[in-house]
This record gives sequence, structure tokens and C-alpha cells, in this order.
Amino acid sequence: MSRFGKAKANNVDSLAGFRAQKKDTVISHGVLNAARKSGQLNLSSRGLSEVPQNVYRLNIDPPEDAHQNVSFDASDRWWEQTDLTKLLLSSNQLTHLSDDIRLLAGLNILDLHDNQLSSLPSALGELQELHQLRLSHNQLTSLPEELCTLKNLRSLTIQQNLLESLPEQVGHLENLSELDLSRNHLKGLPSSLGCLIGLQKLNLCHNKLTCLPDSLRQLKNVKMLDCSNNQLTHIPASLSEMVALEQLYLRHNKLCLLPRLSAPTLKELYVGNNQIEQLETEQLECLTAISILELRDNKLKTIPEQITSLSTLTRLDLTNNDITTLLASLSLLPNLKVLLLEGNPLRGIRRDLLTEDNAAIIQSLSSQDWNTTLFNTIVEKQADQIPNELFDAAAGEDVTTANFSKNQMTSIPSRLVEFHASLSDINLGFNRLTCCSPDICKLLNLKHIDLRNNQLDELPPEMKNLTKLCSIILNYNRFRFFPEVLYHIVTLETVLLGNNQVSAVDPNRLMKLDHLSTLDLSNNDLLNIPPELGLCTNLRCLILDGNPFRTPRAAILAKGTDAVLEYLRSRITT
Repeated sequence: MSRFGKAKANNVDSLAGFRAQKKDTVISHGVLNAARKSGQLNLSSRGLSEVPQNVYRLNIDPPEDAHQNVSFDASDRWWEQTDLTKLLLSSNQLTHLSDDIRLLAGLNILDLHDNQLSSLPSALGELQELHQLRLSHNQLTSLPEELCTLKNLRSLTIQQNLLESLPEQVGHLENLSELDLSRNHLKGLPSSLGCLIGLQKLNLCHNKLTCLPDSLRQLKNVKMLDCSNNQLTHIPASLSEMVALEQLYLRHNKLCLLPRLSAPTLKELYVGNNQIEQLETEQLECLTAISILELRDNKLKTIPEQITSLSTLTRLDLTNNDITTLLASLSLLPNLKVLLLEGNPLRGIRRDLLTEDNAAIIQSLSSQDWNTTLFNTIVEKQADQIPNELFDAAAGEDVTTANFSKNQMTSIPSRLVEFHASLSDINLGFNRLTCCSPDICKLLNLKHIDLRNNQLDELPPEMKNLTKLCSIILNYNRFRFFPEVLYHIVTLETVLLGNNQVSAVDPNRLMKLDHLSTLDLSNNDLLNIPPELGLCTNLRCLILDGNPFRTPRAAILAKGTDAVLEYLRSRITT
């Protein structure tokens, strides 16, 4: 059936889009014809104040040159071309959307983010094939009830608007897997939110919520819940019934107690910047799978012994509390790699350790390990080489940590290779290293390397053999390029490269680092940030401040990593 016959059969108003026409920007025939072939149309960043009528009517009207191309031998048979399925209108100046949007009934993806929309037409509810709807960074104060009839919608992002409430019918979006309502003015949530049983990611941060509906317990598939920067005073215990929950963000609220959650899959709990004064044994006992526990900027005075039962804990952040003493048994936590303690009035632990590597802090709590009794004795001694007597004394021991920071060394001690079977953490920061010896690449069990504040400008290619390396700190060196070898170390989780002279990064190669979650490129010479960097969705912390690029603007950088990545993705041309 021809496009005209199809329109007639579906009772489409063939005059829609022509009534009360205004003179407006016209999209070229070449762009529209390309969209007819591909089913995709990208009109982002074109300064549009309204959507041109020939866009709304793309599925109905034949191209203007159709009379020149009616041969069966022609490669561009317009009557066989596809309906529009993807329409990108982000970063324009749209103040309204016409009811004629209903004419694009085949849309799967509609991107309207970063405009000036204050309302949406009810006709949006007729786009029943819609899978993704992006509405972030507008001026929406409410959502039409008709939007809640989009049964096939998978992703709805409405962050950075002016919403004060949601329609009760939002629970009808039964296939929704991602819902982002962050940075609005929401004071409450409808109980129907619990009906979104397919939801996997729910972002409610930066609102005005004082409580969470009990119905959230029904969200059995949610893996990430972000309620940071609200006004919550307590978290309902019923959240324990969210049996798939892995990450829970509760930063910057008014919590006085750690939530008692027995969610068996909870791996990351962030409750920094609250008013928690004590940890109860019962609360800690519930955290059977916890890996990251952030308790920074609270009012904790003591840490209960029960915390040592958290055998899966890898990162514990206690920064800026009122803790005076630490449990020596913390050193017995088998997987603890990061322990942050700065800003506490601690007694019985050297103040300089609080700014040292985490292994030094943890091992200082233990009384008999070579990690501290041997190698930490050389810290800050201004030595230009490490005495052989020190290596001789450690012969045969399972040394896991070597800390030679704050000295005057110009080369890496060659005898470190003697501990290749056990050494996992090495700190050579604050020295005068001008090159990184390939010998370090023989330490195949290394997981953490600290080379900050040296004079390095490259890394040896043999470093790709460090197949267990998780983090590398290279701040304050002389790198002009992102070190080539780092693109080959797929185990990397943290790369700190701030305060160098890096002028470019390759986002396509960074995307292959599946575990990379923290990337610091601050204070370098980056003149532009490639939009494809926004596709590195594993990044939880991306630091770009202090570079000479013009975009993203400082206001976007200030909104955090998620906002920066979203902005970069919006700049990708299709």
C-alpha cells in the first residue's frame, strides 16, 4: 500500500501540519530524503525555535523531486522508504511541541533534551512505538497523563526540569527499565511508582523528598537507586524487599541512622553528608555482600567491632567524622583495599599516614607485618637510593607493599624484583624519577602503582604485562599524551593523570577499558573533549576541570560526571 493509501486507511488528517502555518526554518530536501532512507533525523543544535512542518509530515508527504524519480530502476523509490524511527531535537530553543507529533507514529526514539519546553502535548501519548523519550534540561512543570499510556517505553529521562509532582498514572509504564527524575522539585512520589516492575535504574536525586513510598518494595528488578540530595530523615526497612538492589545512594540527606537493609545483593551504599552518629550492630550485620561503604561527613565517634565481619568490604570511607580511635582488627578485613580517614581527630596513628597510600594505613593497624616495619621506614627520608641492608632483612618474606615515597630517587630500585611473587602495591610518589624502568613490569602481581609528583613523560610498553593492575596515579608529571600502554591494561579501574600536559585522549580505546570507573584529566592541555567520551558509561568519576577547552562549559562540569557524559553523548553526530 502506498504511503498515501496507508494514511487514508488510518484516517490520518492529511491537512494536519498545514493549519495556521508560520514561516519557520525549513530543513533541506537532502536532509529529509536521507531521513526517509535511514529512518533517522538529527536536528540537534540548529537553533530551532519550533519544529518545521515538513519534519512532522515526513511520513506523509512525498519528496518534492518524486516526479523525477518514478522509474522502477531508480535506486531511490520513495514509496518504499522507511518511516522515521529516530528524531533528535536536542540543544535547540524549542518552547513547544505541536500536536502534529502524532504524525510520526513510528518513532522509537525522541530526544528533546536541552530545550525550553514548559509543557508537552497530549498527542505524545499516540506514539505507541516509543522506546526512549529524553526530556532532560527543559522547563517542564508537569507531565500529561497521556504520556503514561506509552506501553513500550523503556527509558524516560526528565532530569533538570521543574516538576513538583508526577501523575498517578505513571505506574502504567509497565515496560520502563530506566527512569531519571533527578534535579526537579518533587516533594512526594505516587504510590503507583511501585507498579513499574521492570524498572532497573531509578534516579531521584536533587529533589525535595522527605520520605519514600512503601510501594518501592515492589521494585524487584531495580539495581541502582539514587536518592541523594533530598530531605529524607529515614529509609523504610521495606526497601530490603528490593532483592536486586546493588547500588544505593543516600548522600546529602538528614539521616541519623544507617538504614537497616538486608538486601542480599547490596554491594555499594553511599550515606555521606548526613547526621549519622552511631552504627548499630544490627545495621552492619545486614550488609552481607557490601563492597563499598561510604560514611564520610557524618558525626560518627566510634566504629563497632561488628564491622570486621564485612568480609566482602573493599572500600571504607570514614572521612570527616569525629572518630578518635580505630579498631586494630580492621587490618583483618581480607578484601579491604581503600580506607579513608582524613578529617578525624585520631589518636594512636601517625598523621602523615592519613595522606599516604591505603595499604600503609591498613597495615599500620597491624603490629607484625613487613609491609610497614620494613618499607615505611624509608618514607620521607630524602634518600637517593634504598640501602641493600633493607632488602637483605626482608629476604624470604611475603612483602605486599613497598612505600618509597618522598625521597630523592632518580630510578626505581632494581631489587624490588626480588618480591615479584608477593608485591601488589608500590608507592614511588614525590621522587625525581625521569623514566619508569621496565623492571617494574616484572612485578606481575601489582594492583596499585603510585608515581605522582615525579618527572615522567612516558611509561614502558612492557607495562601491558601487568594484567592485575587496578589503579595508577600519575598526577604532577610531564606526560604530553595519554600513555599508550594504559589503553592495553583492561583491568584498570582508576587512572589519575591530573596536572600534566596531556593534549588528547582516544575515547574509542578508552571504551575498551570495561572496568575503568575513575578518570582524572584535570589541569592538562585538552583543547577539546571528544563527544564519544560520553559513551564510556562505566565512568562514575570523570574530572576535566582546569583544561583550556570551551565545551563542556563549567556549569555542566559542576553538575557532575553523569551530566557531563550525557552532554557529550548529545553532541555525537549520527
